[in-house]
Amino acid sequence: MTTSLLPPNAIPRQVSVPHIEWKPSRYLTEPQPPPVDETMRMQELEAAARALADGKPIKKTRPRRTVDYNGPLGRWALLRKLRPNQGYLPHVRPAVPFIIDLYPPKAYRDNASTSLCTKFIHTSTNKIRCPVNVVTWTPEGRRVLTGSTSGEFTLWNGLTFNFETILQAHDTAICTLTFTHSGQYLASADKAGTIKYFEPNMNNLAAWQGSNGREAIRGLSFSPDDRRFATASDDSSVRIWSFQERKVESVLTGHGWDVKCVEWHPTKGLLVSGSKDNDIKFWDPRSGTVLSTLHHHKNTIQALSWSPNGDLVASASRDQTVRVFDIRAMKEFRIFKGHKKEVCSVTWHPVHPILVSGGSEGAILHWDLGTPEPGFGQPAAPPRASLDQAHDSNVWSLQFHPLGHLLASASNDHTTRFWSRERPGDTSSVFAGGGARPAEAPEQDMEQFEEEDSLPGLVPGFGGGPAPGPWWGRDDGGGQQTDAFGRNSRAGYGDGADDSFGGGGGGGDDSYDESWNGNGNGQDWRGNGRRGQAQGRWQGQQGQQRYPQNNRGRY
Repeated sequence: MTTSLLPPNAIPRQVSVPHIEWKPSRYLTEPQPPPVDETMRMQELEAAARALADGKPIKKTRPRRTVDYNGPLGRWALLRKLRPNQGYLPHVRPAVPFIIDLYPPKAYRDNASTSLCTKFIHTSTNKIRCPVNVVTWTPEGRRVLTGSTSGEFTLWNGLTFNFETILQAHDTAICTLTFTHSGQYLASADKAGTIKYFEPNMNNLAAWQGSNGREAIRGLSFSPDDRRFATASDDSSVRIWSFQERKVESVLTGHGWDVKCVEWHPTKGLLVSGSKDNDIKFWDPRSGTVLSTLHHHKNTIQALSWSPNGDLVASASRDQTVRVFDIRAMKEFRIFKGHKKEVCSVTWHPVHPILVSGGSEGAILHWDLGTPEPGFGQPAAPPRASLDQAHDSNVWSLQFHPLGHLLASASNDHTTRFWSRERPGDTSSVFAGGGARPAEAPEQDMEQFEEEDSLPGLVPGFGGGPAPGPWWGRDDGGGQQTDAFGRNSRAGYGDGADDSFGGGGGGGDDSYDESWNGNGNGQDWRGNGRRGQAQGRWQGQQGQQRYPQNNRGRY
């Protein structure tokens, strides 16, 4: 039976005009499935055949995880150019296919929950297993450099996390390594007190003894202009060196025991050091005098780290606490208690007010300074997120990727692990429902992460929830909120005109290729530019790894 396309009251057609009949042309047959790449299946079959021939158990072949930041950066740059409203930010839908719609952490600057790196990505281990004392990202963020107790530099790929090269850099355990702010040189020190210069291609330029009695050098930090650097050693002194001449300009004495860490202020002539005598001292590098001494800790200071804006300094101690001090008032700003054992490392997020600490029990805790401080008599604020079983032993070093979407950790369990933001659509992620992350993250099962199916181009992400207000900031008038990092942030906007580009989110008023603090005189995200007037480095402070004395065989 045929169906006429003409309505009943239509004008009758002429006899000379052929009759038009409707015939279905689509979905007469089942749709064909998309083409499938059989390469992976063939590799699994070949591996199974070889395993049967060799008598070994069959292991499933999984593709290597890749976290590529170029796509999100390009999409965000395009959005900033196409949208006249610089604070406009689309939502990310809570489904796995929308991983590609994620943006860099700087795009979500008003929501610190989006930068909690709690998703396990990869474990990198040397062929010769030994404790890893220090980990740092290269200035451009393409590779990760680690230093171990065997004196070796190991270079890992920052996108696929595979091994690239290894170098026997020192004869003893490497205690610290730091890139200059310009990224042109690398300085490292070891347990025997030897200081060495390297080029980015790992070419050794110079080496000399930097401490009395071959005492270990635990900390090394460069000045904002890279002309000088400071070292902290077990001979109870802090030395200031001329980078070009490799000579001591001044020796700062005042600590009563081994100096475990030293940090140069990101933009000013100010040094802070922590010692085994439980004291934190602030130094004037010009005169070599002590400006102030803090006696808040009850045990050895293991690590120190300046905030990106330089107003706050965080300390990690063996008294199981992490303390944050405000140098503008020279008072204690926050105290964080959550580690079950001594705290070994601490680092700041380059964009958000997030502090990450690592303990000797193997836990990594994320602390959010944007939450209100508990009142008198109230219990201390719990960590914003916690990884109770991140490592099997001491977490010696932590450092964020310069863009803030990845966290690298080095441990006494001989491994270097990488953690990323959570993905949209992850059933264990609270971002899948568009909410904010609770104060305590659920315990993660490492075996589950190992067996989890991975996606190419993996960039974990978030749902589209309303962004919270600016964190403990001040109102400068005109609706502008200035936070403690010195950034202007606008309030979240209303719903968008369509469901693809929802409202909310808010954003800063600086371009994506300018410095992280909006000064506009720092180097761009590619890492090509030179640092301008020693301010606004997007990669944050270098040399945040500090390594305490370990009586259980770290060195």
